[in-house]
Amino acid sequence: MSRLGGWLRGSTSKTSINPSPTGSQVDLRAQEIASIEHAMSSAAMIMNDDIDGAEERLRKGDSTFHSLGLGLCTFMRSILGFEKSIMMEASNRLNECENRAWAEMKKAQKESADTRKDRIYPPGSEHALILAEAQLMSAMVAVLHESLTEGIKGFYKLRKAFVTLDGIMESEGAYLKRRGLEPNVSKNKVAPPPPPSATMPGGFGDDDDEDLEFVDADEAHSGAQTPLKYEGHLAKETDIDKKLGDLSLNTDKSSPAPEKGVATTEQPAHAGFADGPDSDIFSDPIDIFIHSGANMCFGVLLLMISLVPPTFSRLLSIIGFKGDRERGIKMLWQSSQFDNINGAVAGLMLLVYYNGLLGFADILPTDEDVEKGAVVGYPRSRCTALLANMRSRYPDSGLWRFEEARNQGNRKDLPGAISILKSNTASKMRQVTALNSFELSLDSMYVGDYTGMRDSFLRCVELNDWSHALYYYLAGCAEIENYRDAYHAETKDEARIQLHRKKADELLRKAPTVAGKKQFMSRPMPFELFVARKVKKWEERSKALGVDLVDAVGVSPTQEMVYLWNGLKKMQAPELEKLGQALSWDRLTASEEARTKIKAETDEHAVREVCRAAIIRALGRFDEARSILEEVLVLDKLAFKGPTKDDYALPAATYEMAVLAWVEGQNPELRKASNTAAEKGSVSSKTTRTGEEAWMRKKLDDCQSWLDKVAKWEAFILDARVGMRVQTGLDTVRWYRREHGWAAV
Repeated sequence: MSRLGGWLRGSTSKTSINPSPTGSQVDLRAQEIASIEHAMSSAAMIMNDDIDGAEERLRKGDSTFHSLGLGLCTFMRSILGFEKSIMMEASNRLNECENRAWAEMKKAQKESADTRKDRIYPPGSEHALILAEAQLMSAMVAVLHESLTEGIKGFYKLRKAFVTLDGIMESEGAYLKRRGLEPNVSKNKVAPPPPPSATMPGGFGDDDDEDLEFVDADEAHSGAQTPLKYEGHLAKETDIDKKLGDLSLNTDKSSPAPEKGVATTEQPAHAGFADGPDSDIFSDPIDIFIHSGANMCFGVLLLMISLVPPTFSRLLSIIGFKGDRERGIKMLWQSSQFDNINGAVAGLMLLVYYNGLLGFADILPTDEDVEKGAVVGYPRSRCTALLANMRSRYPDSGLWRFEEARNQGNRKDLPGAISILKSNTASKMRQVTALNSFELSLDSMYVGDYTGMRDSFLRCVELNDWSHALYYYLAGCAEIENYRDAYHAETKDEARIQLHRKKADELLRKAPTVAGKKQFMSRPMPFELFVARKVKKWEERSKALGVDLVDAVGVSPTQEMVYLWNGLKKMQAPELEKLGQALSWDRLTASEEARTKIKAETDEHAVREVCRAAIIRALGRFDEARSILEEVLVLDKLAFKGPTKDDYALPAATYEMAVLAWVEGQNPELRKASNTAAEKGSVSSKTTRTGEEAWMRKKLDDCQSWLDKVAKWEAFILDARVGMRVQTGLDTVRWYRREHGWAAV
């Protein structure tokens, strides 16, 4: 915000915060700039764990910018804590902000005396952006709300935000074209914005009711998304698949990386524009606000839509939404370069995406491909630089320390991550403390610290009400492991055995009693359904076998959760070996007769084998992992039907086969072995390369084939969780085909 600050030094009077309706256009503009500065600097306190301080400062202003900041305060509280009362407060504030922004936008359009031909955005665009931001936040709150009606309203608001942001980006694209910004000589291509519709005069949505039926958003309309590099005006394309197919993630390596802003490895300068806050194009404070905010909002929107599971994404495309992960990510990186609240939110969304959502995924580009510009991959060095930048901006925030711990975990340094999390418990924001406690619970589970895992999950119950059923269940799972450790110890301690048995029984029985209280669009949360079914299964088995509930538990539910949260990606070889040992049938505490009957249950056996195959695959023993999975995949599907059956085992096994095909195709040692075999057969180097490419293409085709099977699978209990991994895999496969010019089979 260096340029913005330069305009505003000394502007701190009350009149500068609350613009007067009278006065010259110059005075009004100066007052508006001052309002932006005050509101944005106040809202930025949120990113330093001071929401209360942010609200106190924001209440001193009466502009739409301050109204947006107040809405952002409650929005952050609501999405970090998932508390219903705060969600209602956020909805009310954001609705008020929408109404004010709409009125200010229409007023600005009517009264503007600015007739400059070289302006980037139409009059009122700053208020249109506020409107879109409020709609986007309101939509996210509504979709997370328990009500189906609120969820539907949320999708309507997403639609309106999409149209508004599309109009703003159209204006920006047209301005860049007038400036003659032509693309450098590279493969990068970005389709131009579609022509403005009749319902969008001025560059953004002009009425609040005419788009109720969503008739102006066909499936091929992806909006005019701004990538990290602006590429000028290219030939018009209308087919979305052609647009995506033309995108290339390679950058022009002849251009130097920017020296200022966030350090990157693939961010060449382009006509002074890609330098972000130092650009000679965006030097006006209001333009900076619009540009950084529009990139942040549109980036979030495109990324969100791209992340939904395949079955749901098809529904969204019918009503006019089609996500674009690559463009969304590029826009977020562009916004993150600006030292303002828009840049901070963009940076946070990037870290949440990379450290969180991509942490669940297995089918991703290699680090080498990411260094070359693969946007769909995980850019480790770039995320580290972004995190360092944010921590320097907001040194008192536990939120960035939390992300630092997740970054450590993704680097397979779980002890380091746990150390950071344990020292990060004094945040001024209870929501950040809750996130920190949940991550500490998971990491403790991964390293086998079951007492720490239990205590941290029970702490989560005290800190928020996101899913008490899951918290109690996982705390109970930790106690099962403690009970089994005591039961199988060389020196028996009967008091310790009974203590853990009793505590495990208490926690497991508590979990279903609070399940279903948290819902998503009038439906129970998948993991709460999973918990209720698991406990019911063990209760029925307990009665059938005549054993206690805790002794009726089969394959380690803790290690099953490690697989479902994909903690395997964060583990090194010794931790993986320890995990494999915890899956042994010898860990069961039932009698030999009861144990035999548990092992004979098809779904129980399949769950264990899927978990075991994933561990063996992570250890690099691919052939062994495939053999295990093939035995699972021949099992009768009917054996997984029933109210308490673990129906996710077969689709999970199918997904694991896709992962195997991908890692084999990307493994340099396997490719080297293939070349060596060819050389021994006196095959020419050209033939060897052809054979290697054929082998790699076969692995890619196999990977896509398995992913397509899972994407088309009938509904199962954890289809959304598996579906996120599948969607990321499909995006990666599409990227890989495009980069190599390989058509799909």
